[in-house]
Amino acid sequence: MKLHILGICGTFMGGIAALARELGHEVDGSDANVYPPMSDQLQALGIRLKSGYQPSHLAADTERIIVGNALSRGNPMIEHMLNHRLAHVSGPQWLGDAVLGPRQVLAVAGTHGKTTTTSLLAWLLESAGRQPGFLIGGVPGNFEWSARLGNGESFVIEADEYDTAFFDKRSKFVHYRPSIAVLNNLEFDHADIFADVAAIQRQFHQLMRIVPGNGRVIVNAEDAHLAEVLRMGCWTPVDSFGIDAGNWRARLIAADGSRFEVQHEGKSIGIAGWSLLGRHNVMNALAALAAAHAAGVDVAAVLPALAEFRSVKRRMETIATHAGVTVYDDFAHHPTAIATTLQGLRARVGDARIVVALEPRSNSMRLGAHAAQLAPSLVDADQVVFLKRAELPWDAQPVMDALQGRARAAGTVDELLELLNSVVREGDHVVFMSNGGFESAPTRFAGFLHGR
Repeated sequence: MKLHILGICGTFMGGIAALARELGHEVDGSDANVYPPMSDQLQALGIRLKSGYQPSHLAADTERIIVGNALSRGNPMIEHMLNHRLAHVSGPQWLGDAVLGPRQVLAVAGTHGKTTTTSLLAWLLESAGRQPGFLIGGVPGNFEWSARLGNGESFVIEADEYDTAFFDKRSKFVHYRPSIAVLNNLEFDHADIFADVAAIQRQFHQLMRIVPGNGRVIVNAEDAHLAEVLRMGCWTPVDSFGIDAGNWRARLIAADGSRFEVQHEGKSIGIAGWSLLGRHNVMNALAALAAAHAAGVDVAAVLPALAEFRSVKRRMETIATHAGVTVYDDFAHHPTAIATTLQGLRARVGDARIVVALEPRSNSMRLGAHAAQLAPSLVDADQVVFLKRAELPWDAQPVMDALQGRARAAGTVDELLELLNSVVREGDHVVFMSNGGFESAPTRFAGFLHGR
C-alpha cells in the first residue's frame, strides 16, 4: 500500500513511518519542518520527505493518508483530503489495527517518565532475548531506531493521553488494547485539551476498561490520583510499585538513585547500579521491572542489564564538559519533572552550583497552567535564566520575584545565552530545560565555553 504521513517528523509519526516501511508499504510524508534527527532516520530508510503541507505533495496513487495529531482544520492538506474524500486514518488507529492486534502489548502511560520507562522496558525484554517490537517517543540509547516491529510476541508502546487526531478526540492509548498497562503517575497537564485532573482521570479509566482480565495493571502505589482511577473500576490484577509503598520496592543505596536494591513482596531481587539520576528514575526502573515480570521475564536475570542502559536523548543528556563546566540538555517541562530532575542532580553534585536555563514551551506552560508551581520546582537551582518571550500570555514576574534574586529573564535565546555566559563559572552544572529545540541553545552555549 502507498501511504502518505502528515506530521512525519514528529517522534511518534516518524515511528509510524518506520514501522509502515518495515511492513513493506511504500511511504512518504510531509511536515512543516523537516529536521534531524528524525529526518535523517527516515531518509536512511528510503522514505521521501516533503517540507510544508501542500496538496501537490500527495501522489495521485496514494492509497491512504495517516494523519498526525498536530494537524487541524484549516491546514491545506487536511482541507484537500476532506474535500476529495481521500481515505485517512489517525496514527494511533493505524498502529492498533496494522501492528498491535496480534501482539502482547505493553503500554506505558503517565504524565512523566513515559519515554524513559518505555525504553527501559524494551531494553529489559531485549536483554531477556524476547526481541520485542517497540515505538518510543524519543531517541533510545540502546537501539538504532525509535521504532521496530521486532521478532518476538511483545510490543512496547509509549501510551500518550493526548488526543488522537482532529477527528478523534479520544486519548491515543485507547487504540492500543494493551495486555499489560503501566500507570506511572498522573498530574494535571495538557491544559489546552483537559480542563482539570478529573478529565485526565476519565481518560485513564477508559484505558482500564479495555485491559483484559488475564492481563496486568502496573500502578504507582504512591500516586493518589491513580488510586482514584482504580477505585472507579478495575477488572484486571494489579501490581504496584514505589520506594515507600507497593509490592515492588526499591531501597536507595546511593542518595542520587545511581545504586539501589530491588525488592518484590518483601524479598530482595538484587542490587542495581546504573548511570541515571534521581528518585523518579528509580521509580521508572521499578515500573519497567514489574511490567517485564508480568510478561514472564526473570527479573533477577535481567537486573544487571540496567547497568548497560543508555538513557533517551535529551533526558539529562550531557552535551559538553569544558573549563570545569558541565552542560546538560533535558526535556523537563512540568514542575514535577523539573523538581525531580534537579533533586537527582543535587544529590549527585553536592554543593556545586546548578544553573538552569528554562524555556516555558509546552502548551500548559505557555498558558500559565503551572505558573504557581514553577518557582517551588526550582528550589535546587542556584541561578535561573528564564526565557520570557514577548508573546508569553501570562505575567512571569511573580515567578521571578518568588525566586528571590536567583532568577534573570531574557527576551530571546541570544539574550539568554549572553546572560548565561556572564553568570556561569568554573565548577557549575548548567541544565537547559525545554520540550522543544530551544533554538539549539545547549550546543550553542557549549560553543561559548570552548571560546572562553
